[in-house]
Amino acid sequence: MSIALRILLQLPPTGKMKLLSPAISRLARLRYWRIEQWINNPIATQREVLQDLATHAQYTEIGRRYGLTNMFSVREFKKIIPIQDYNDVKPYVDRLIGGEQQLLWNTPVNWFAKSSGTTNDKSKFIPITEESLTDCHYQASKDVLTMYYNYNPESDLLTGKGLVIGGSHQINALNDEVQYGDLSAVLLQNAPVWASWIRTPELSIALLDEWENKIEQLAQSTINENVTSISGVPTWTMILIKRILQLSGKATLKEVWPNLEVYIHGGVSFVPYREQFKKLIGEGVDYLEMYNASEGFFAAQDDPNEDGMLLFLNHGIFYEFMPVEEYGKAEPKTIGLDKVEIGKQYAPVITTNGGLWRYLVGDTIVFTNTFPFRIKVSGRLKHYMNAFGEEVMVDNTDKAIAIACEKMQVSVNDYTAAPIYFSDTNNGGHEWLIEFETEPANIQEFAYELDCALKVLNSDYEAKRQKDIALKMPLVKALPKHTFHRWLQQKGKLGGQHKVPRLSNERMIIEEILPLL
Repeated sequence: MSIALRILLQLPPTGKMKLLSPAISRLARLRYWRIEQWINNPIATQREVLQDLATHAQYTEIGRRYGLTNMFSVREFKKIIPIQDYNDVKPYVDRLIGGEQQLLWNTPVNWFAKSSGTTNDKSKFIPITEESLTDCHYQASKDVLTMYYNYNPESDLLTGKGLVIGGSHQINALNDEVQYGDLSAVLLQNAPVWASWIRTPELSIALLDEWENKIEQLAQSTINENVTSISGVPTWTMILIKRILQLSGKATLKEVWPNLEVYIHGGVSFVPYREQFKKLIGEGVDYLEMYNASEGFFAAQDDPNEDGMLLFLNHGIFYEFMPVEEYGKAEPKTIGLDKVEIGKQYAPVITTNGGLWRYLVGDTIVFTNTFPFRIKVSGRLKHYMNAFGEEVMVDNTDKAIAIACEKMQVSVNDYTAAPIYFSDTNNGGHEWLIEFETEPANIQEFAYELDCALKVLNSDYEAKRQKDIALKMPLVKALPKHTFHRWLQQKGKLGGQHKVPRLSNERMIIEEILPLL
């Protein structure tokens, strides 16, 4: 160990930060040319990624099964491996948990990201390899920092600490060699030592799994820190901000943390939350969206003023895009980057350095730009309402909620919606359960504004609403505060990546919540 490193390790965290922050900042600013390389050569970059993935697969069971050693083109690759979902991967996952290796990837799989199911109680365990940690998740995190400095060259981001609102972590008792947790917890657990010097809170608090206690400890332990950035899911971040403001007696978070520069969010659409966050945080803060899932770190905003996130093309993930109308077909077609169209709905199909092969993520996206390729998440393949041919996606409902809130001067914490089916005496409709931060004086007027916004945003919905023939006016019910919190708690899904499903094409979720009223 060098003398310099020994001295660094002996310093208190503040001393380490003073020495490390300028160096990290300088490195981050200088590496933008790496990002420009794959931005300027997207198709060639993706071909190289696929070839590298296939090379790794030569020594695996799945590689031998599909003959990936003899794969020489994207066309052959798509021909020999069918599109898969989690049910296809699960037998391999079970064997990996049982101690087998060399199944999906040629290096050991000792970590899994536990990804919550949203319409049932089952959890998914997504394999995490050393390559997916280093070359995907951590590489993308470095790129986010570099892109932020490129956009904001005068930033002092690393002079303070980054508040990370992560998930929980548990040891998997089935196998001493295998550990799992929410993705954020797995990333925190495996992060390099120096990362803890520029992050708050300490790991023991960040990985707590009891969220009511966790929010309190987060607030108490960070309120006096010099926080310059916040990362977390909007729902839990909002609860934390409100508690910090309560403890401090301040009106905005910028009064508590005057050097706060940026809030980085993901997991759910930020559209319904944006105005509330602006009021709670105050002026002079950037908002950046990330698309970081258990399966991989896919994209992030490189410019807060751009409507879309830059798709990460050189991070060990090969992308295909399935037009949503192909979903459910026996042999669905996919296309590459060279054929995608702006504004069209696609379901990403990914092959990754975590050992997922032509895996259907389940999200839907639209491209907002090509060359460079920017995307936004529009919803979920299974989270939509289409009981009457209306094809309402989460992207539609998030925007409609935001429009109705602006017109009515109210704000929404969370919502879910589902169909009201035809009966002998009534036609169909949509039932909305909404938890308001500030409730409208007239709930029927809010329902009217919501309906009008949806008609503007979705022509299929508008057609079905004509003269109330297929769809009647939405039925909106205002929920008491913390109703969704109680439902998640009842389901054992409080905290972490668990969130309220926005839309469902059947009524199971709504029927579970209604008795809580």
